[in-house]
Amino acid sequence: MIRVVVVDDQPLVRAGIVMLVNAEEDIRVVAEATDGQEALTQIRAERPDVVLMDVRMPGTDGVAATHAVVEEGLTSQSGQPVGIIILTTYHIDEAVYAALRAGASGFLLKDAAPAEIVNAIRSVVAGEAWLDPAVARRLIDEFAARPEPHTPTPAEMEQLTPREREVLSLMARGLSNADVAVELFISEATVKTHLARIMMKLGVREKAQAVAAAYQTGLVQPPTR
Repeated sequence: MIRVVVVDDQPLVRAGIVMLVNAEEDIRVVAEATDGQEALTQIRAERPDVVLMDVRMPGTDGVAATHAVVEEGLTSQSGQPVGIIILTTYHIDEAVYAALRAGASGFLLKDAAPAEIVNAIRSVVAGEAWLDPAVARRLIDEFAARPEPHTPTPAEMEQLTPREREVLSLMARGLSNADVAVELFISEATVKTHLARIMMKLGVREKAQAVAAAYQTGLVQPPTR
């Protein structure tokens, strides 16, 4: 059973997400929260697999809460890091950009189709990033417009081996770890090893950040639509 915490300050939005998630046989909402501080309390107590985190809330917002989860190294009951999916009304904005840098595994629009929300939860539990390809260009523009000290640079990208660049390119095009393994005729465990080395070399904590860096540095071209 995939255990989820839903965080949103709007009761109707939160209730709708909870109802949608609980409709799945393999996913269950174990707690709700109305702000980032309450979210941290629930996450520490429940140790969920995934948190659906509203990015903008009164008091402690989604960015600060995400940063705290990552900094504390909070884990699920299975021992894996808690995955955080940012919920936003907008396609991409500064707050989402900051949340991804803080360590979120991806983001969803609040008006995303029910199937997309469910798929995002399952993908993050499987160790995948969830970045909507339709808004990837906006994400890359945001990264490029607001460079920060820890933004991976082309020089850092050059540290990657040809195989690591190949793995990252495929992931940036939306392939899962399993798909990359099939494409390159290697084991999924080897793919995960490559990914760990990629993130270490680029100085990022999440696959989502490595994927964004692949677009930002030109390793992969963003979609034209």
